[in-house]
Amino acid sequence: MAQSTVLGAAGHMALVALVALGAACSPKQVNRIDPATVTDLSGRWNDTDSRLVANELIRQSLDGGWVRRYSDAHGGTAPTVIVGDFTNKTYEHIPVGTFVNDLERAFTTSGAVQVVAGAAERGDVRAERADQQQNASASTRTRMANEHGANYMLQGEIQAIEDSEGKEKVVFYQVDAQLVDLESNAKVWMGQHKIKKYILRKRLGL
Repeated sequence: MAQSTVLGAAGHMALVALVALGAACSPKQVNRIDPATVTDLSGRWNDTDSRLVANELIRQSLDGGWVRRYSDAHGGTAPTVIVGDFTNKTYEHIPVGTFVNDLERAFTTSGAVQVVAGAAERGDVRAERADQQQNASASTRTRMANEHGANYMLQGEIQAIEDSEGKEKVVFYQVDAQLVDLESNAKVWMGQHKIKKYILRKRLGL
């Protein structure tokens, strides 16, 4: 009986070792590709969607006329924008932070507006500024209460609708954005971009 138990345990250990060896030897190929390459493996929201939607919303925004109106009213000065929250109202986990970063980068690259740090970033900046008051020389420390306030806040939401039947599925994304005057609460611009994906699930081996 004891010998049977020992042999059973040894057989189990051998089986585990074979499974581990098989997993280690399973073929896998990894290729590096251009980060700007358009890829869609699962059909879910991905980095390409984030980048393309951000660029399109900024293009729409800068064509909206609010930049020119502000500049004309303030002696040619460019408006300052802060990118606020974009609420994810989809059924997916969407890394909204990446999308917000794409928006900030697109705005900054345009050169038409200034972008200031959001609420999540200002804490570290203010802590460093406060630390300088105690530890940096008077000639190099940054001044307190001299931040550049934003004139407008960009905010919005991401929504999705899914329709499926058998092996086919359609996913529809809609991103709505609005630019709000921080002094008057007036909406000076509203934009929207839509993405529709058709997904066909193929049988294995095909």
